Amino acid sequence: MESFDLGATGLLVTPIGLGLAALGRPGYLTLGHGDDLEGRRSVDELETHAGAVLDAAFAAGIRYFDAARSYGRAEEFLGRWLVARGVPVGVVGVGSKWGYTYTAGWRVDAEVHEVRDHSVATFEQHIGESKALLGGHLGLYQIHSATESSGVLEQADTLDRLRELRSGGLAVGLTTSGPDQAVTVRRALALEVDGRPLFQTVQATWNLLETSVGVALAEAHDAGLGIIVKEALANGRLTRCNPDLPAVLGTLDHTPDAVALAAVLARPWVDVVLSGAVLSAQLESNLGALDVTSDVIGELPEVAEAPEEYWSKRGALRWT
Repeated sequence: MESFDLGATGLLVTPIGLGLAALGRPGYLTLGHGDDLEGRRSVDELETHAGAVLDAAFAAGIRYFDAARSYGRAEEFLGRWLVARGVPVGVVGVGSKWGYTYTAGWRVDAEVHEVRDHSVATFEQHIGESKALLGGHLGLYQIHSATESSGVLEQADTLDRLRELRSGGLAVGLTTSGPDQAVTVRRALALEVDGRPLFQTVQATWNLLETSVGVALAEAHDAGLGIIVKEALANGRLTRCNPDLPAVLGTLDHTPDAVALAAVLARPWVDVVLSGAVLSAQLESNLGALDVTSDVIGELPEVAEAPEEYWSKRGALRWT
């Protein structure tokens, strides 16, 4: 897999990256997550398991890894893996996020798994923790799930700290979620530093079921931002784990997940799509996206849902 710089950040990435949302904590809201772990729930077991998936990703050529403060111990696992494998700074791109705090206490049945707080105090705490765990590997720091309701893009003090962070050489970006992603992306594009967009990257949810942010992401790409796509498999709804998988994805000569990821990579404004694989076998299947031809993507029927419907279904998923 060929590496390249993400937008104007200078951060090394590959077309497929690995997200650690489901590897850094014992529970997640992807279909089949609990079955995939097969009881590997302790901290030590999960770190060993995550390390094996990271090894498989690196061996396959993946050079971008995505974590967050709220992903349980994902940053800790990733940071120790980088040290244990002797990966020099600059060989891989590492992005993380601030603004959500993990609160599940390593329990799958917790009532609340993460809490949002985009205050300056939380920023200061999170950036310190992320830097301590990831060291010089940390190249991109993102607002975790900026939404219209969060108000983070209107908080002058928080934005000033992000400008300072960028001036210090760390790339800054934002992630989005919810049915109003396009509004958030365009609001972010209007924020500037020295006549340029403040944010250097956008990480958003785009998949065959949720396409509403596509035009806004194309605008962001045209403005020079690097575009990272998350939840390309719709939390398992675009895999064989879903009994309601769109029929066409189950009848092609490629695995459904490979086709769904290839559909993302086919967008000219996409730089990186994240695999959220929990197993090395899933990662291998995901990487099949690189072999899906454009004619297969061109023949896919429209299966997109209304944004409100999609996000309502996502909100109903159980943590397992």
